Amino acid sequence: MQILSSTEENYLKAIFKLSESPEEAVSTNAISAQMETSAASVTDMLKRLSEKELLHYIKYRGVRLSSSGLKVATSLVRKHRLWETFLVEKLDFSWDEIHPIAEQMEHIQSEELVDRLDSFLGFPKFDPHGDPIPDKEGNIAYNHQMLISEMQIGSSGIVVGVKDHSTSFLRYLEKLKLLLGAEVLLLEKNDYDQSIHLKINGVDQIITQKVCNNLYVKP
Repeated sequence: MQILSSTEENYLKAIFKLSESPEEAVSTNAISAQMETSAASVTDMLKRLSEKELLHYIKYRGVRLSSSGLKVATSLVRKHRLWETFLVEKLDFSWDEIHPIAEQMEHIQSEELVDRLDSFLGFPKFDPHGDPIPDKEGNIAYNHQMLISEMQIGSSGIVVGVKDHSTSFLRYLEKLKLLLGAEVLLLEKNDYDQSIHLKINGVDQIITQKVCNNLYVKP
């Protein structure tokens, strides 16, 4: 098994998160935005990863992960989300504190440690942000979910995940009491500013479009 740098692993994880499916190509510009670096730097890294047979170039479309690259990326995501779960459930961190810590922990290479962590936590399917945790074989149990902004007037659902993991957004959700498990009923969509009138656990609130574009619900 080839040894990769943390930066190389982060690129593979970024491509994994940007693709809707393993077969979907991801553009250099999208990777550049995700990694917050120049297109030239991205191109150099993609060439390196291609030489290591971790991704495939698709002419005029971008890149997609090879089977080896997908295995590395899925393992990183698994470790990251297991560590986030551990930090919240066992060390009493709040959900807005854990992402940068898990970013460091995900690069630990010991498979035995990760397997024991998974067992210790009871083989969780979802992390504290509602994101699915891949199992040891890389299988992922996705929620049947949609963004609040995609809901129809009169429909209801349970909040099951967040798209934006930033500290400021998660703390804002706490103020709104729009946490995982909250029950929402969509009452009205306002044409003027695209804000949405919701009933959250029985309480009426007006929520901005930006919030609704970053919150997942399960009908």
